[in-house]
Amino acid sequence: MSDHKIESILTEDRLFPPSDDFRQHANIKSRADYDKLRTEAEQDHEGFWAKLAHTEISWSKDFTKTLDESKAPHYSWFTDGELNVSYNCIDRHLEKNGDKIAIIFEGEKGDTRNITFKELHKEVCLFANALKAKGIKKGDRIVIYMPMTPEAVIAMQGCARIGAIHSVVFGGFSAESLKDRIEDATCKAVITADGGTRGGKVIKLKAACDEALAKGCASIETVFVFKRAGNNVAMKDGRDAWVHDLTAGLSEECEPEWVNAEHPLFLLYTSGSTGKPKGIQHSSAGYLINCIMTMKWVFDIKEDDIFWCTADVGWITGHSYVAYGPLANGTTTVIYEGAPTVPDAGRFWDLVERHKISIFYTAPTAIRALMRLGEDFPNRHDLSSLRLLGTVGEPINPEAWIWYNKVIGKEKCPIVDTWWQTETGAHIISPVPGAIDTKPGSCTLPLPGIAVDVVDEAGESITEPDRGGYLVISKPWPSMLRTIWGDEQRYVDTYWGKFNNRLYVAGDSCRRDKDGYFWIMGRIDDVLNVSGHRLGTMEVESALVAHERVVESAVVGRPDDIKGEAIFAFVVIKGERPTGADADALVADLRKWVTKEIGAIAKPDDIRFTDNLPKTRSGKIMRRLLRSIARGEEITQDISTLENEEIVKQLQGKF
Repeated sequence: MSDHKIESILTEDRLFPPSDDFRQHANIKSRADYDKLRTEAEQDHEGFWAKLAHTEISWSKDFTKTLDESKAPHYSWFTDGELNVSYNCIDRHLEKNGDKIAIIFEGEKGDTRNITFKELHKEVCLFANALKAKGIKKGDRIVIYMPMTPEAVIAMQGCARIGAIHSVVFGGFSAESLKDRIEDATCKAVITADGGTRGGKVIKLKAACDEALAKGCASIETVFVFKRAGNNVAMKDGRDAWVHDLTAGLSEECEPEWVNAEHPLFLLYTSGSTGKPKGIQHSSAGYLINCIMTMKWVFDIKEDDIFWCTADVGWITGHSYVAYGPLANGTTTVIYEGAPTVPDAGRFWDLVERHKISIFYTAPTAIRALMRLGEDFPNRHDLSSLRLLGTVGEPINPEAWIWYNKVIGKEKCPIVDTWWQTETGAHIISPVPGAIDTKPGSCTLPLPGIAVDVVDEAGESITEPDRGGYLVISKPWPSMLRTIWGDEQRYVDTYWGKFNNRLYVAGDSCRRDKDGYFWIMGRIDDVLNVSGHRLGTMEVESALVAHERVVESAVVGRPDDIKGEAIFAFVVIKGERPTGADADALVADLRKWVTKEIGAIAKPDDIRFTDNLPKTRSGKIMRRLLRSIARGEEITQDISTLENEEIVKQLQGKF
């Protein structure tokens, strides 16, 4: 890995073109083809999306109205059309590809299942009929609190089939978090399982559900329980029901409920600056078309691809690129329930080898964690089936990108570094792998039909290369969020208020280089103001990770009487965590290194070594927790979603 060290993370500007073979077989084969699509969309924004929606979606009633801007910034798409998302994901593939495998599932213990589209259709219909038998109807909100199994997707598709609005809550969230989401959406039912498995432990989902319901949730009438882990659970008469009992004897056919294009498909809660989660509301048709097209553009999807997105369905990535995007394209998708290091750090690569996975999509945090454990684990496995790699969730630092390219992709697989959000529904900025040469650490260029800009405090476009500003989207796009559930004003204030409702504000800081490539610098609230200088935390983190001894870092600010903000870095290194004089020497070396890479202004004031960063089981770093620790504040955040709660004491310097 040291042979591929980046000399300077800020000047890393090498272009990595796709191989001639990849380009020859790509859906979009050249920059000229990409530019043609971009130009077409710029010249006729509505017509561009109308053409795609007409041809890529199966409608029960085709639309005649493409975009309604009359209530901006509340935008509507395809408003007089009708469809069913479950039909688009399953039914329309049955005649031609009914026997094709839709889902390959593997549990942490090694149990596997292959589910064809015909079998998936049967299971979704059975479950949809069970929902209807319990009085669930179009428009009802249903919480899904499941392990990462095919039943989670079946539950989502079952809700979509009857027009119920699902709200998936990540299975790692606490009972209190589950309760808050149930009550905010006044949900009528919960879909859960007895338990799930991760890291060799049973996650007791039904017990957490019971705890949540004991605290309130008066709107809940039914709890649907799938059997998975086999752990003992309490069942409340009149409320709780085993799904296998409910579906016994029901019809294996369920006519899809045709809904308006703007009918809410789901709510998905995401963090807010106030601490109160925001219920992001997505439509049916608009969301679906962006999922379909990004599978074709970004993942270059082919008929015989085996696609694996490692995300949990509790997050937007799992919605768009596990439950909906792949299936809508008739693609075989892989689902794995378990940790990436069980029984060892080769588990991901073992799955790739055995299931002949061709497209692999994961988070930079996972890549860095596996990179830390060395090349031996991936090198034990035949990864020749891979043809495309992807990253999601945060910017990937150049060194991890280079390792991913060399060790996993064998320098033959393009890497699509995707930028998007829960709110955007699907990819916004990403390489189109056959057309765009990539740069390590850059998400490159906006996708066709997406109008992205970087603006200053006045909302004016920044044309100067490498000058940071606000990342914004200047035109509505189909898969954009429609509102925040139950709080229209918060929707306007959060995403549109900054620039008088004319620009969608992503909340990320960004710069464009001389080639027009976009570089995400971190969240706007993760931009440090050090002695009047604005620094993206991502810049400092990338500089630290480029050091030969550093595997991962997270940077936050803490108040400083002199500088306004001081830089506090949490650092994971290769090998054992240093202590005493060794730690002092490494701190001095890292401060000198960052000075060399960025400048003295970016030199961390505090560096704390830790065995791991505080991450949820989805791989997200809990930066608010780090900010509290850096500031010496009492920990008030819910840490039940952490992969390892014990790491908090180490982060606080208590051992």
